[in-house]
Amino acid sequence: MKPLLFAFLLGLASACGFEPLKLWPLTILAFAGLIWLVDSAPSLRSALARGYWFAMGQFVLGLNWIATAFIYQDAMPHWLGWIAVVLLSFYLAVYPAMATGLAWRWGRGVDSFRLVLIFAAAWIVTEWLRATMFTGFAWNPVGVALLPTPLARSATLVGTYGLSGLLILIGGLVLLLVRREWRASLGLAAGAAAVTGAAILLTPATLPPTNIPLRIVQPNIGQEGKWTEAYADFILHRLGELSRRPNQPAILLWPEAAVTDSLEDGRDHPIYQADVDTTRRLVQQQMGMSGLLLTGGVTIRSANGVNASSATNSIFAIDSSRRILGRYDKAHLVPYGEYLPMRPLLSAIGLSRLAPGNLDFDPGPGPQTLDLPLIGKAGFQLCYEIIFSGEVVDRENRPAFLFNPSNDAWFGPWGPPQHLAQARLRGLEEGLPVLRSTPTGISTVVDAEGALLASLPLGRAGIIDTDLPAPKPPTLFARFGNVLPFAFALLLVGAAWLSGRARPVAKRAEAG
Repeated sequence: MKPLLFAFLLGLASACGFEPLKLWPLTILAFAGLIWLVDSAPSLRSALARGYWFAMGQFVLGLNWIATAFIYQDAMPHWLGWIAVVLLSFYLAVYPAMATGLAWRWGRGVDSFRLVLIFAAAWIVTEWLRATMFTGFAWNPVGVALLPTPLARSATLVGTYGLSGLLILIGGLVLLLVRREWRASLGLAAGAAAVTGAAILLTPATLPPTNIPLRIVQPNIGQEGKWTEAYADFILHRLGELSRRPNQPAILLWPEAAVTDSLEDGRDHPIYQADVDTTRRLVQQQMGMSGLLLTGGVTIRSANGVNASSATNSIFAIDSSRRILGRYDKAHLVPYGEYLPMRPLLSAIGLSRLAPGNLDFDPGPGPQTLDLPLIGKAGFQLCYEIIFSGEVVDRENRPAFLFNPSNDAWFGPWGPPQHLAQARLRGLEEGLPVLRSTPTGISTVVDAEGALLASLPLGRAGIIDTDLPAPKPPTLFARFGNVLPFAFALLLVGAAWLSGRARPVAKRAEAG
């Protein structure tokens, strides 16, 4: 089999370790195969190509959910979804190719042990770059495949990108065992065990229970027709029916954009302000006996007080008297979903946003903590932005939990469980519970160790009544953020350098 085709097939296999398949041993074996391909590459160009086509296989399969989103946008042909997946993969594959090129250039020539260490370090850095460059796309870091294993606890120490490096070390360990390089295998095994063990020992214990009851609502409302005027009353009625079920707690959590009419409007005209007051009154009626509602909604902005100029995708905290106690505006917006880059050019050739509407969303200032009655210090991450490791918490004002309302209704059967897995990693890294309310699933309660305490599956309406899980004191990652995976990468490079110096000495001793 030709190396590039083999690399592509290995990439496909590696994506099977992500949700919803969760075949994580395949991901490890695929990386063992990729390391072998890089080690046997005859040139730097060949190593780059093998890494690139491996990544193409991984992204095309792992990101297939993006194609589903085009079904809900009639302004563009639906088949364009698969073109978008392939084009995005062509770009994203550059970063893994960089890692394989660095591994071949600096890790090859002494032994496989050094190659594995350099590859893991390079992957940490390039995966961070993928999550950062050009607004970033952090979806499916390879470390997320380890979430079902005890190795995932390492994220509290080295973060998600460091966890990805750890997965590559394990893949390298498999290759070295096959080659019967026992000493190098022992070194990799000891290193992986040391990182995991240190993370477990250094992770603080969970604080006492909060005894704060709340209700998460999943109305099972699809994307079809959601933004039409006639649908707004139906959505609120469905949310109210579920919210007011018996034994209603004081705190309600609704999904992203649960309220489709504006809850705040920057236009001064009395008509618009009357519409806002009507929307808040309708929301108040659906709250029933609850004293606090956290809900996704929309704010209309106006540059001149007359015309709508933009909007924000927001989370509102609303009390039983219709007062807005605080608002969080989504900071990390989705290109082509919440705003259209280069709008004049792309609109002229017939492209538009995947989400309907002519107004682009404005970004908010970033992670914020609101101190709210009944529930205390709340942190917020709206939908997609929960995937960005190290960017979800205000470290100067640490919350007691994260609320992550989302709308995965247009991402098919693969997108929602992948999204949830990444939200669980944020809870594990930060030592914070994560509460998720979505229109169609998967709504969940995640504890401060990233474990699922309760969930509602895809395609089912329902509620989760639960006490707010307790947080942990800050983990090391919560204190230092993405400094730690970079420190881990430097440690791997240092170990590779030392192994390169020690091996020639050992060979000279044997010759003497």
